[in-house]
Amino acid sequence: MILSWRLWQGHRASRAVPLRYNLSVQINEPAPDFELPDLNGNLHRLREYRGRIVIVNFWSCECPHSERADHELTAMLIQRAGDVVILSIASNRNEVGAWQGRALTCIEEAAATRRLPIVLIDAEQIVADLYDAQTTPHVFVIDRSGILRYRGAVDDVTFRQRKPIRFFLDEAVEALLDGHLPALAETPAYGCAIVREAVE
Repeated sequence: MILSWRLWQGHRASRAVPLRYNLSVQINEPAPDFELPDLNGNLHRLREYRGRIVIVNFWSCECPHSERADHELTAMLIQRAGDVVILSIASNRNEVGAWQGRALTCIEEAAATRRLPIVLIDAEQIVADLYDAQTTPHVFVIDRSGILRYRGAVDDVTFRQRKPIRFFLDEAVEALLDGHLPALAETPAYGCAIVREAVE
């Protein structure tokens, strides 16, 4: 099943709190396909990236945790160019509301400053709800065959531990590049809560 942002343009579905991970998104099962536009309006489909390791990164232009993680992600992308692709997805209602006609200044500036090659707009939180993304960042690692192999935090930073010691995302990607499954398939996501309701 592919979800398209076009199906939901102009339509407001009633929003229920998603289950703690949706049944359609399970570790070691195919990751649900989706289709979202980038900042230029070009559509990207998850399935188009088969053959590469895909990091789906629920992202924010305003969240300091997301900004911190972006530095790790861009460094990983530089080291593993060609093998890994990062799809940063902007789902915060207060940030992507601009997609409805206002300027996307915050998102565009952050994407350019942080050198993010692909930022997708999830204006109705369709993909965030499908993947039950809770925070920015909240990462999902999909192997070359389209199978979800890791979900959770980028590293072990928490409220009490401000500097990372362990880099969960890096470990998961390294394992897949080495041809085996990550030792740790899931961790609690840590960051800013995704804003799902309109902020006046």
